[in-house]
Amino acid sequence: MKDFPIPVLSVGPGSQEDDEPVDFIGSPGEMNAYLPPRRPEAADPATHAAAIAWLEVLRERMVATRFGAPLSMDMRELPDTVRAVINEALGQGEVSATVAGAVPLRIQETVFAGLWRVLGDDGADRLEAAPMPAAVVTACRTRAARSLPVLPPPAGVMNAPAVLRELLDAAARRREGDPAHIVNLTLLPMTPDDLAYLSSSLGVGPVVILSRGYGNCRISSTALRDTWWVQYFNSSDSLILNTLEVTDLPDVAPAAAEDYADSIVRLGEWIEALREE
Repeated sequence: MKDFPIPVLSVGPGSQEDDEPVDFIGSPGEMNAYLPPRRPEAADPATHAAAIAWLEVLRERMVATRFGAPLSMDMRELPDTVRAVINEALGQGEVSATVAGAVPLRIQETVFAGLWRVLGDDGADRLEAAPMPAAVVTACRTRAARSLPVLPPPAGVMNAPAVLRELLDAAARRREGDPAHIVNLTLLPMTPDDLAYLSSSLGVGPVVILSRGYGNCRISSTALRDTWWVQYFNSSDSLILNTLEVTDLPDVAPAAAEDYADSIVRLGEWIEALREE
């Protein structure tokens, strides 16, 4: 596995004309089929065997742990050569994220849905099995507010104040487990001034997620608790669907339980294939 820098700047959603282009692949609505990662480059037998043994322990723990319960395996103590083989064996999946903060994190899903590589600027290096690494939601909730001040709308703003009031009310009333409250901005008469007002009012949160599972999607947390800006782009980087969602995490980002169960099976098959080499 190579480094996975995420080409997204943490700027306010809705101002995409000034954003750096997002390096997406595919077209919206396309679902990428599972493809096994490439076979690791040749390694000495001892290194190869150590990597397979580590992967077997990982899979055993995945089988024994309920999906959603904490499961993390530290990779820092592994020799560099063993870690390199594991990196290649797990590959890179469709979802990646950055988490800003005192210790910034880079997160990359492997080709096995629900299995995530988490790297920190403090040297952290671990694999987590989860719908989404806990640091993503934790960062948003610890740095977001239950309410935000309502700024006077400038000239040219039409419908944004009503949308903002709706979001503030939904965020204030939200309880864990509630269904998502979604505002589809694409279907509303929103002017550029409206979008700019919403962007400045909601602020910028610490998390940016990129998902290529169902098209090209950028998910940005805001300064309002449990409130996310979700944007879908086509192959030309044109925005085609723009929503604001009040929820724990937009459905497009986390791995599903059935995909995780399938990952356990596929990982077992992949380990057997590596063992036969």
